[in-house]
Amino acid sequence: MKSLYQRQFVMMAGVILISFALLGAAFITLSYQYTIREKRDAMERNADYIALFTGSMRSSSGFDILSEPYQAYIRSIALISDSVVVITDTQGQVLLTADGSTVRSGYSGLSLPASIVDTLRGAGSFTGMSTLNGLFADSRYVAGVPISAAAVNLFTGHAEPQVIGAVYVAAEASSLTELWSAFASIYFFTAVAVLCLAFVTSSVTTLQQTRPLKEIAAMARKFGHGEYGARVAGYDKRQDEVGELAEAFNAMADSISQSEQRRSEFVANISHELKTPMTTIAGFSDGILDGTISPEQERAALQTISSETRRLSRLVRRMLDLSRLQSAENVTAQEQFDISEVTLRVLVSLETKINARGLDVDTQLPSDPVLVWGDPDSITQVCYNLLDNAIKFSQPGGVVGLSIAAKGGKAYVCVRNSGETIPPDELAMIFDRFHKSDKSRSVDREGVGLGLYIVKTILNNHKENITVTSENGVTEFTFTLTLA
Repeated sequence: MKSLYQRQFVMMAGVILISFALLGAAFITLSYQYTIREKRDAMERNADYIALFTGSMRSSSGFDILSEPYQAYIRSIALISDSVVVITDTQGQVLLTADGSTVRSGYSGLSLPASIVDTLRGAGSFTGMSTLNGLFADSRYVAGVPISAAAVNLFTGHAEPQVIGAVYVAAEASSLTELWSAFASIYFFTAVAVLCLAFVTSSVTTLQQTRPLKEIAAMARKFGHGEYGARVAGYDKRQDEVGELAEAFNAMADSISQSEQRRSEFVANISHELKTPMTTIAGFSDGILDGTISPEQERAALQTISSETRRLSRLVRRMLDLSRLQSAENVTAQEQFDISEVTLRVLVSLETKINARGLDVDTQLPSDPVLVWGDPDSITQVCYNLLDNAIKFSQPGGVVGLSIAAKGGKAYVCVRNSGETIPPDELAMIFDRFHKSDKSRSVDREGVGLGLYIVKTILNNHKENITVTSENGVTEFTFTLTLA
């Protein structure tokens, strides 16, 4: 299995190679065609110059092509253009050749191929590769044009142009490709240098991208083996995806570490909550059995055993509720019900606790039913947990408030109490599992830090929200339900 580094490097190298191959093919094709076209145009221009000069001189002075001035002119053109100039008559018979250093004439019986002569007559010019019927040892690029000179028409008496021969300029194929070869060589060496630089840069860049991932993976393995203090360091200042990944990993590690710490605290609390009533039950039971407790005291001992048993039952029931809410099989039923009726019913069930603490109740409920969607049993548990907490943590003689308001398709249920304010740093964790803002309240209160977590879980299952504020001695919980 290839690593991310190998896959990334191979992909980038492949893209670079393909890009250079396509660019090189396009460059070579275009440069070759440009070179051929330029050379061909230059040869055709030279042939036109020679044909025009020859025709003009013939018309004006009737000079002979064997004259020294004419041969010097032809030789200079051949030298400048690095080509061979061939002069023929109208039938393709070779009359004179010049290669830049020498001029030859008097070819006996050497004629150009009939196809070239016919093409020249029909099209007015000729371009192509040919040995010119053995004049050259190998094929050369040839450009040919006719030579025209003025002649007097016997019928009209006017001078009219007449073809008196042809001029061909032939260049070696090697000369045509020299410039193209130079271009190709420059491109090849430049491409090799750029490819090497690109591969090195790609390798370094890919390595820099994958090294942080390996470090984060190593930290994840350490964290998975129980080293909860493992964190990814050195990427705090990076403003890219790697920095975000490192930050997300550290945030996840902090959250898991806190959850692990709260789990440990929860286990310790549960152990304490279980140990205390069980010790009490065992002590009083043994006292009754062995006669340590007198018959007159047995009733009080049995009442204590009953109270501690109910305490254990409440604790187990709360744990079962939590397990049920976290189960994948838990599906919230959706039906219509009156939230005002539910809250009043819960409030009545808590009347004994309210009276025991001497609390006043302030209710602000609509006169008409407030129908909402949800699971009535689950929402009843939400209201019970919130009101029970409000009663427990209200100052004696304080006020417990309950209000319901409908707005924007939602019902807002508020439960508030007057008492000790929750510290701001505790508000963000108050709905966390096992969290108890008052560490000492487990000594004389029933809570184990699960009530608000259960509330939050039920509302999450309903796709609803809950918020809390605590200031100036008033703590208020507000949750929403969808109006029916």
